[in-house]
Amino acid sequence: MTAQIRELDEIDDLRELAQLFGTVWGREGEPPISSDILKAFTHSGNYVSGGYVDGRLVGGLVGWLGGDPPHDLHMHSHILGVLPGHEARGLGFELKQHQRGWCLARDVFVMEWTTDPLVRRNAYFNLTKLGARAPRYLVDFYGEMTDGINAGEESDRLLIRWRLDSPEAEAAAEGLQPDVDLDKIRADGGAEILWVDEDDEPRTALAEARTLLCQVPEDIVALRRSQAAKARSWRLALRTAMRDAVDAGYEITGATRSGWYVLESRA
Repeated sequence: MTAQIRELDEIDDLRELAQLFGTVWGREGEPPISSDILKAFTHSGNYVSGGYVDGRLVGGLVGWLGGDPPHDLHMHSHILGVLPGHEARGLGFELKQHQRGWCLARDVFVMEWTTDPLVRRNAYFNLTKLGARAPRYLVDFYGEMTDGINAGEESDRLLIRWRLDSPEAEAAAEGLQPDVDLDKIRADGGAEILWVDEDDEPRTALAEARTLLCQVPEDIVALRRSQAAKARSWRLALRTAMRDAVDAGYEITGATRSGWYVLESRA
C-alpha cells in the first residue's frame, strides 16, 4: 500500500515522531532528536515529515537549510528513520522524494547528509537509487557513538551530496537510474582496492586506474555484535582505502547491492 507523507508541525505528531526515531535507533526514552527541537525546526520553516501506512506513523525525515545563501544554500537532511518491516516497501525512497520536491519548490537545488560507509544497503540507496554522489570521507565525524546500532564504534561517515536537478536525480525519481555494471567496469580496466574474502576479512591492494572498486561486508551491524575486532578491522581498512582515494582526487559515484563502491577519478 502506498504511504501517505505529510509535513508535521503539531506537538503531538512531533512527539510521536521523536518516539519513532528512538525505536529505530534503539534509544527508547532518549531519542536522537527531541520533540521540542522538532518543533523549533518546523516553526523556523524547516522540513519535518512523517510517513503513514493505514493511518500509522511508520517513518519520518528531518532536515534544515544551511550553507551560505544564495551561492551555497542547501538542505542538510539530518535523520531518516523507518520502522523495521517497512524498509523494503520503499518508504525511505518516497520520503526522500517528498523532501526533494519540498526543496525544489523553494529553489534549493542541493541536499547533503552523512552516512556510515560500512552499511552497504545505505550506500546502494544513496548513490544508486537516489543518484547522489559522495565527495568526502569524514573520519570519526560524531565521535564515539552510544545508540543501539552504533554503540562503541567510531563514527566515520561519507558526505553525500545530492544535486536535486541533475539528470541522475531526475532519472532516479522516475525509477530509471541504472544499476552499476561491474562487468563493464572491470572490462574497461577498473581495479579492486578492497574486497571481502571467504572469511569476511578485508583484503586490500594498491592500484592505479581511472575507476576503483571497493567492497564492504554484507552486514556490518551484525558483525559488530558477533565479532567486534573484525568489524574494527573493516573500519580501519575502509578508512584507509577510501580516504586515500578521495584525497588522490577520486569521487564515490555509485554502489551495488552486493557492497561494491565505484570511485571515479576527477582528473
